[in-house]
Amino acid sequence: MDGNRVTPGGVGGRREFLRRAGEVLAAAGAGALSPLGGLAAQDDSAPKRKKAKAALEEPSGPYAPFRMAIQSYSLRKFGFEKMVELAYALKLRFVELYPEHLPMSLGEQELNSRRRILRHNSLRPIAYGVVNFSKDHEKNRATFEFARRLDLASLSAYPEADSFESLDKLVEEFKIPIAIHNHGPEDKRYRTPEMIAKAIKDHHKLIGLCVDTGHFLRAGVNPVEVVREFKERVYGVHLKDVKSEGNEKKFTVLGQGDLDTPNLLKVLKEAGFKGGLSLEYEEEADAPIPSIEKCLQAVRDAVKKLNPGA
Repeated sequence: MDGNRVTPGGVGGRREFLRRAGEVLAAAGAGALSPLGGLAAQDDSAPKRKKAKAALEEPSGPYAPFRMAIQSYSLRKFGFEKMVELAYALKLRFVELYPEHLPMSLGEQELNSRRRILRHNSLRPIAYGVVNFSKDHEKNRATFEFARRLDLASLSAYPEADSFESLDKLVEEFKIPIAIHNHGPEDKRYRTPEMIAKAIKDHHKLIGLCVDTGHFLRAGVNPVEVVREFKERVYGVHLKDVKSEGNEKKFTVLGQGDLDTPNLLKVLKEAGFKGGLSLEYEEEADAPIPSIEKCLQAVRDAVKKLNPGA
């Protein structure tokens, strides 16, 4: 796997893009194209047929049964193309996009260009966020329209209390779940499971959680128990670890802190979790890759414990 494969627009990139497009179309004609295997390279400006939301394929490889992703906030100091290059080199096939890497305000041409780059690198956006929602229904709808274009499995969100009437209608219409993201001890809305349960009570079942394991640990909450409690309403995970040092809780490399990663994966599997298991490493922003690789190794080790003999 060539670690720096990125874009149709780089040096010699268009020629390579067209060559691969021909290969992909030939494979599709032979029935050999996997859902994420290459470009899926229709021109976005071409006439479109109305189609159903593409189903997520069953995962395979060292992270199965999970759809291992990276929250691109982990690579926030890098531009979009470098982020894609790094995700490709890490052998990841899913990404939860941080809005700075794919702003909703992008023009049509640039948005289509970035979508082609993602496809060219077999990198599928599985989630997006964290986004805010208010009572402004038309603004909320625009976010869902954007999510549908990206074929997302969920939207990681921090909704205001007056947004839920609007969100109930939109998740029913678009069938894209809202995954409420907790933000640690400072969070005045969704700090604890009790606060989240109260917020989503009597609302659509497609309004649930993005379990940020690190922020729950910072708030003194066991994220394993959160998954047990909410089960099928867990639509996303931000996977990070926190180490307690006296009265302080600091983010650290996965497996070196307080998170029971094997048990977390066990309860996620029991809950039938199908969303993005998104690694989010917030430290060493200028040079995070060595630590991210350690985090991913910790996930692979935990999966092996989950699937002995596999």
